[in-house]
Amino acid sequence: MTTLLETPSRIEPCLLEQTSPELVDLIATLAAAAERLGARLHPRTAASLADLVRVMNCYYSNRIEGHNTTPREIEQALADQLAPTEDRRNLQLEARAHIRVQRDIDRQSAAGQLTEPASLNFLCELHRAFYEDAPEALLLLQGTGRTFRMEPGALRSAPEHEVTVGRHWPPSSLHVPAFMDHFAWRYRFQPLGKGSRIVAMAAAHHRLNYIHPFPDGNGRVSRLMSHAMALQAGIGAHGLWAVSRGLARGLESRSDYPRMMDYADTPRQGDWDGRGNLSLKALHEFVAWFLKVGIDQVTFMEGLFALDTLASRLKAYVDQQAFKVEAFTVLESVLLRGELARGEADRITGLSERTARTLLSTLISDGILGSDTPKGPVSLRFPLHAVERLFPRLFPET
Repeated sequence: MTTLLETPSRIEPCLLEQTSPELVDLIATLAAAAERLGARLHPRTAASLADLVRVMNCYYSNRIEGHNTTPREIEQALADQLAPTEDRRNLQLEARAHIRVQRDIDRQSAAGQLTEPASLNFLCELHRAFYEDAPEALLLLQGTGRTFRMEPGALRSAPEHEVTVGRHWPPSSLHVPAFMDHFAWRYRFQPLGKGSRIVAMAAAHHRLNYIHPFPDGNGRVSRLMSHAMALQAGIGAHGLWAVSRGLARGLESRSDYPRMMDYADTPRQGDWDGRGNLSLKALHEFVAWFLKVGIDQVTFMEGLFALDTLASRLKAYVDQQAFKVEAFTVLESVLLRGELARGEADRITGLSERTARTLLSTLISDGILGSDTPKGPVSLRFPLHAVERLFPRLFPET
């Protein structure tokens, strides 16, 4: 490789020199849609839906990697019901790790404790946390000349860590730390305004994969980083949408994501194509595409989680499950209020105390309601069998 290709300037431009009118409109549309998403939901209900979104994000992130873990297998993994065969069990463990890491990102964001998402410490911690409980089979990789064990959270650092990704040759392992220092500096959120942060979220997604800092797991880390950046940029909507579904599905076809990532690798095309090593035009088009994917997903989730449509779906669910008609009164009350004390069920339904208690037990046994403690208030839950009826387009098949 030439010296130029092994210097951090290789990933320039990292940001756009100017924001086009098209991007201004996309930024405004995405920010407004994210602000509307879940705005009328009670925070407790929104938190339950965020649990569901994590499963969805994990499912589609797995699909991008070619790991087709079913939603039911993911649900079983969260309940410690692991498959007897090693290959399916490993996929379940991988899925559970993804959800655990994303939940921690959401928790840190809600508490105001989320650090710079592009920082080396944050990204290495994402990688370490994702692989900390991984079985040995997922850590043993075939490198250049020999098999090696990947250390969770550690950058590429040895000759056997050299990789190619399609047509792309990432920086050699020796130079990864310098590239990552440059990446962290260029994508710091602290000095950026909201619009610039949204652009940086999209651009950083490609540039991190371009560097390919870890021996494996770069795609997963980049999508988790994008999730954290969306939250930090103020468009995360408290975890009610995630980019993986859009990347997996694309705007036109499932081949959009790899095609656009490859296109953003394009070298500078002459004097009218910016001043960096890579094409400014290609970066602009990638950012625009990425933001359109975000808008598509936020709009999709907004339709699913709208208070009125969610209430009507709950009514249909009560009918489908052949619950007592008063069950909808309970579910609607929980939807609006976030939770319901068990002793209030008879008052809001007009049923006797005993019948109301039986109805609550039925809804809890079904899984559509749940409680953090045996006698505590109940709130909405979204088990997979309910998701299949309440949100039929969330997964392509279940």
